[in-house]
Amino acid sequence: MAYVSGVASNVVDIFTALASSVYMLAEKDKLLRQLRTMVHAFFPPYIADTVLETCSFANNNFEGFFGGKIIDSAIIGVLTFVCCNIFGIEFAPLIAVVVGITNIIPVFGPFIGAIPCLLILVFVNPFDALKFLILIIAIQQVDGNIIGPKILGKSIGVSALWVLFAIVLGGDLWGVVGMVLGVPVFATLYALLREFVQWCLDRRGIDADGNPAQTSPQQPAEPDPAETAL
Repeated sequence: MAYVSGVASNVVDIFTALASSVYMLAEKDKLLRQLRTMVHAFFPPYIADTVLETCSFANNNFEGFFGGKIIDSAIIGVLTFVCCNIFGIEFAPLIAVVVGITNIIPVFGPFIGAIPCLLILVFVNPFDALKFLILIIAIQQVDGNIIGPKILGKSIGVSALWVLFAIVLGGDLWGVVGMVLGVPVFATLYALLREFVQWCLDRRGIDADGNPAQTSPQQPAEPDPAETAL
C-alpha cells in the first residue's frame, strides 16, 4: 500500500510540475515584466541594473547550455538508433531513447544510460552486448570530439576539470537533477566571480600578477584654434 501511495504521489508531482511549467511559459512575458518592475521598485537604480544584468546573463547561460545539450542528445539518440539497426542489436528504440535522454547529463550521462542497456543485452544476447559496448564507445568519442563542441561551442565557458567538479558536487547535493543543473549554475557563478575579481584588480590598479596595470598614455589636448591664430 505504501508503495502504491508513493508511486501515485510521484505521478501527481510530475503532472503538477508539467502543468506549472506550461502556465509559466504561457505567461512568461508578463511574469518577467512584473519581476523587472519589482526589482526597480525595491532596489536603488545601480543595484537594480546589476541584478537585472546578472539575471539576463544567467538566463543566456542556461538557455545556451540546455538548448545545445538537447539538440546534441537528440542527434546522439537518432545516431544510436540507426547504428543499432545497422548492426542488428535488439531493443534499438528503447536503447536510443535511454542513451539520448541520459546524454543530457555531461560527462557521466553516456555511461549512466549505457549501463542498464548493456545489462539487458547481456541477458538477452551477449554478442549484442559486446557490439553495443563497442558502438557506444565509438558514438561517445564522436560526440565528445566532434558533435558536442560544434553544437555547444563555448556556452559552458569553464574547463573540463571544473565541469567534472560541478557534476560531482551537484550530484552529491541534489542527485540526478544536480548533475544536470550543476554545470550551468557553476558556469554562471564562475563567470560572475571572474568579473568581480577583475573589478577588484582594476580598482586597485594592478594586473593579474600583482604588477601595476599599464594605462594607455593620454593624448595631448588639441590646441585651441583661437590661440593658434594669435
